[in-house]
Amino acid sequence: MKKKKIITIIILLIGILYYGIDEFAGGDLYGPYKVLKVVDGDTIVLDIGGTEERVRLIGIDTPESVHPDKERNVPYGKIASEYTKFMLEGKEVEIELDVEERDRYGRMLAYVYLDGEMFNKTLLREGHAMVSTYPPNVKYVEEFTALQEKARNEGKGLWE
Repeated sequence: MKKKKIITIIILLIGILYYGIDEFAGGDLYGPYKVLKVVDGDTIVLDIGGTEERVRLIGIDTPESVHPDKERNVPYGKIASEYTKFMLEGKEVEIELDVEERDRYGRMLAYVYLDGEMFNKTLLREGHAMVSTYPPNVKYVEEFTALQEKARNEGKGLWE
């Protein structure tokens, strides 16, 4: 029995060294931060220490609603954007980071939490977003995929 415990501890330590402590303890949440503005369904602006920070929700994509190429904007993009605005604008949220902190456009990349619930998941659950992952930021890809499939099967939002 003692040998099993030692092997378990060694495996756990190897896992922590390989994957990092956050994989075992859960990610750190930062905030709360006030949502100053909703840009579109998957991008918001937060007040972080007096600085306006544009934040892109990781792992999801909502249809375009404010793209400079107007032909890329679609009607459902406005619905997703309005939902995010209704839910988040003016509210306090917390954020969780993944491996990369910023995208190529300089936006902070984060999982956003409203009242303890990840809003990225809410958008998927309600059918307002699709899974869109860019490694290495794939921490919740399995959960996201399951939520999207459930929304699709229930005919919610985009899947009506």
